[in-house]
Amino acid sequence: MLVVRRQCGLRLPQAGGAAADHFPPELVVRGQTAAAYRPSEGEFDAMPLVRRLLAAGLSIALPFAVERRSALTFRLWRPGDPLEADAFGIPSPSPLRGPASPDLVIVPVVAFDAAGNRLGQGAGCYDRTLAALRAKREVIAIGLAFAGQEVDRLEPEPHDQRLDAVLTEKGFRRFGPAFER
Repeated sequence: MLVVRRQCGLRLPQAGGAAADHFPPELVVRGQTAAAYRPSEGEFDAMPLVRRLLAAGLSIALPFAVERRSALTFRLWRPGDPLEADAFGIPSPSPLRGPASPDLVIVPVVAFDAAGNRLGQGAGCYDRTLAALRAKREVIAIGLAFAGQEVDRLEPEPHDQRLDAVLTEKGFRRFGPAFER
């Protein structure tokens, strides 16, 4: 699936902008915080969506891994802010920016299915992170992926956290209980 994701990225260089166009306006609540990610290793480009959310008045936070096997923390970020390597070596916001508690979490995806199950990179960081956030309050997790990353079925493990929705270059699909009210 990593190869599929990389191939999708090469074939669809404008997919990030198309996905941003499909982001539901009712989820854009001025003053809220959205956690996103800076793409690496063929991940779907979240930056067009980040720019759209910033322009709409949301604060943006990016993940910072303190340890490889712990939940991620989030720090506020704006384009141009200094970055430093986290535990995975990923450029992340410096501690000079404050911590953030996101309302929306934009999650990178290796594969997803129609039930909202997600396959990630395998370290479990986002599963631990979403579990910790959801234990405190409602948080909406939105997978950001190429439509070609959808598979028929994933077998979730007990610790896996489901996505509430997925956003692709082809549209936005709701799965989770966050949208059943």
